[in-house]
Parts: sequence; C-alpha cells; structure tokens
Amino acid sequence: MSEKLRVGILGGTGMVGQRFISLLENHPWFEVVCVAASARSAGKTYEEAVGGRWKMTTPMPEKVKNMIVMNVSDIEAVSSKVDFVFSAVDMTKEEIRKIEEDYARAEIPVVSNNSAHRWTEDVPMIVPELNPEHAKIIEAQKKRLGTKRGFVAVKPNCSIQSYAPLLFAWKEFEPEELIVSTYQAISGAGKTFKDWPEMEGNVIPYIGGEEEKSELEPLKILGHIEGNKIVKAELPRISAQCIRIPVLNGHTASVYIRFKKKPSKEELIDRMVKFSGVPQELNLPSAPKQFIRYMEEENRPQVALDVDYENGMGVSIGRLREDSIYDYKFVGLSHNTIRGAAGGAVLCAELLKAKGYI
Repeated sequence: MSEKLRVGILGGTGMVGQRFISLLENHPWFEVVCVAASARSAGKTYEEAVGGRWKMTTPMPEKVKNMIVMNVSDIEAVSSKVDFVFSAVDMTKEEIRKIEEDYARAEIPVVSNNSAHRWTEDVPMIVPELNPEHAKIIEAQKKRLGTKRGFVAVKPNCSIQSYAPLLFAWKEFEPEELIVSTYQAISGAGKTFKDWPEMEGNVIPYIGGEEEKSELEPLKILGHIEGNKIVKAELPRISAQCIRIPVLNGHTASVYIRFKKKPSKEELIDRMVKFSGVPQELNLPSAPKQFIRYMEEENRPQVALDVDYENGMGVSIGRLREDSIYDYKFVGLSHNTIRGAAGGAVLCAELLKAKGYI
C-alpha cells in the first residue's frame, strides 16, 4: 500500500482509545491523524488531555503527544481530516448511536468498539475470522442512511472472544447448549489497579449488561442476512455468568457444551487448531497466524503466561474433557483490550479495507 489511510480516533483519551493509538503506531495501512474527545479535552495537546491517565505499558507514541485534541461533536471538522474513524466514545447508548450515524452520514466509515449499534439490524457485528460475509449488509445500511461510503460496523463484546470462535470451529457438530462463566479483567471496565485499588484481592460477581451480551451476541454473529437485516441464529442456547476478578488484562471463560452430534475429543482439537478464516487467507496485518491454539498442560491457559499469545490476537483453549452432565467442558482465554476491543476493531477495518468498503 503506497499511501496510508488517514484515521481518526473518537474517544481517544480513554483506555480503549489509548490501545487504538498504541496498536496503530506503526501500522502499515493506517495512520492516526486526528484524535477527538469530549469538550473538556478539546483544544489541549493529547499529552495534556491524557495527563497521568496513560494506561498502556508501552510509552505514549511521540507522534500523538503534541496532536491537538478535537471536539468529537465537531463532526464536520473531524470528517475533513480523515478517511475513516474508530469509535471508543464514552457516552450514553443513545448519544453513541446518534454520533456514530452522524459520522456515517458525513460519509465517514465508522468501526466501533461500542455496544450501542450491536443490535441495529443493518449494522454488521464482525469477528473477521467468523462472519466476514456479514459485511454485505453495509449496502442496505447505506441505502437507509442515504450515503455513498459512510456506514457503521461494530465488533462484539470482549468476553465472548474466548469461546464464540469454537462455535464456528465446531459448527459441523451442531452445538446446542452452553453454560458459560467468564472471569473478566479490570481493564474491561477501563481501569487499572492504580485507579481501582478496591479490586485488589477482590471478586465482584456482577458486571452490568455483560450476561445478556454474552448470551445473545454469539447468536447474531452466527446469524444470516435476510433482505435488509441480519437475523440471529436460534441455537445454541447460552446461559452466562460474568464475574470481575483481580487481573489487569485477559478474560477467561469456563464453558460446558452440548452438541446435537457428539464428536470425539480428538475431532474437537483437530477442528479448533486447523480453524482459520479470511484474515489468515489474506494475510491481514493484524491477523494471528494461528487463531486458536490448544494447550495440553492441565494448568493452562493462564493469564500470566498466555494472554499475549499472537500479540494478543489469538485465543488459547485448554482443559477440554468429557463432562458428566454436558458433553464436554473447557477453558478459554483471550486478551480483552486487544482481540476483544481495539485489536479486533483494527482487524475488522483491515478486512473492510481489503474488501473495498473502506
């Protein structure tokens, strides 16, 4: 690619916005040229606006330090500088839906980390290895919005990345029912231990809205396009509990699964480790070489050892074994702010670029 696409980050001062900026620092296709945030940050340099709230373990990229933060509500000004935007704004769902559609109507493609548009019928919710064909609904969305190139695409909830890929890898065996418990890192709430000290040595057995997302979002990803909308799948039935634990990065899932056609353990491992998708076929810049790996050790995957597998873009599975009530049980692990948030959105943008939507 001879010339990089100009990228804006909406909500660039928050944790996910910071992750976008870190991941895009040396991206071969995309270049951050604009950071937008709330009115209280607008007009400051990015370094001033973030202040002591830089939450990444790597230093703030030099290029963005002196970039003047724009007001995210000044859509015309932001749109004049960029080819597309990533959205990580911190607003109410109604405000997010409006501002993302306003950018789309200004002919700016929006790739969003937010949940506000996940159930908009003509907005694709994409995990690039799993349902890239859902991008086709963008044409119906453009007709509704009256745009030529502007649209909204979203990525799903961070916690489902540690088990939803297996529903595709194991599709031939027809998964019917799952019991899922996710043990979620504090960065999923945009926090570090420095600003959430009460999480140290603590477990909170409730995360608002997470259980509904965990039960329903895989069904939209498994769904199909009918006319001008995406229709969710009926199966599998999923029951979820979501628990906050004292870990910085990494969402772990404990899953029990029942199939219509019960496979052998060897078949399940074979299908998961061989599973790949369009990002691997196209060799997209952020795509993991191996999307899903299986770990034979009884005490793996572990957050401390495995969360950064494939630069945080891979999924680690372990402890697959037969169950006395369900068919099988296993443990999954994914990086919640890379694969589950900013990295997943970057890979989605790469897919949309490769397919001609951006």
